[in-house]
Amino acid sequence: MPDDLTPDLLIRAYANGVFPMGDDDTGAVRWHAPDPRAHLPLDAFHIPHNLRRRVRRREFSVTADRAFASVIEACADRARTWITPRIIRVYTELHERGYAHSVECWQEGDLAGGLYGVGLKGAFFGESMFYRVSNASKVALVHLVRQLRAGGFTLLDTQYSTEHLERFGVTTVPRPAFEQKLIRALDVSPDWWPLADAEAADLDTPVSEFSAAAPTPRGNESPPNG
Repeated sequence: MPDDLTPDLLIRAYANGVFPMGDDDTGAVRWHAPDPRAHLPLDAFHIPHNLRRRVRRREFSVTADRAFASVIEACADRARTWITPRIIRVYTELHERGYAHSVECWQEGDLAGGLYGVGLKGAFFGESMFYRVSNASKVALVHLVRQLRAGGFTLLDTQYSTEHLERFGVTTVPRPAFEQKLIRALDVSPDWWPLADAEAADLDTPVSEFSAAAPTPRGNESPPNG
């Protein structure tokens, strides 16, 4: 079977609200476009009280794009996974092209947890999370949301909703409504990771107060034609 899963195909798929998942048994890739579609409204993000304390105390050092390969491999390290070797390969290539991103939480120099996803203009498509230390993936999510808001992103797609995600404010919308949100997000040119770790952890300060120091945008080029 020809391996036709390429970074260009992925970018076009995401721009149309479609994403792939691998089959752990056969290695085949299936395409998904859920209806309804889950997303996390960035202005309605809820941080549970205990998690808020952990973020403020900076129990983890948080970085972006420092260990993408380690993060995606850790996300795949479970009994059953849709993150197959083909998926890992093509998302790693996507990362090398500046579209796929990781958020890492470190503790005493060790990778404690994190998440990865795809950034396309003003939309971020969350793919998977993992933790080795309790709450590390949740802290990564808090930092991600802070960074997306500070950078000017308008859409955080979570694909499907779970009871765990709903605690943070994830909700679902009919697919046509999601497509309209995506169209608007693709007209935005945001900054990726504009805040320092300490700024993102300062939950008492609105991200708008940090935005003036945002660096030159990177990693969210326009999708290729086709």
